[in-house]
Amino acid sequence: MRDFSWKYFAMTGDVDAYLLYKESGGITEIPEAAADEEAVHYEENE
Repeated sequence: MRDFSWKYFAMTGDVDAYLLYKESGGITEIPEAAADEEAVHYEENE
């Protein structure tokens, strides 16, 4: 089910499929340091 929901999300962009994938344990939380790096990178690109 996890693989199907990810493939469906990748093909359609359906948010519900992504949430199902995340709920099934497909994605782990991003470590706080990595999230901070992404925020800085995003701000630099604006």
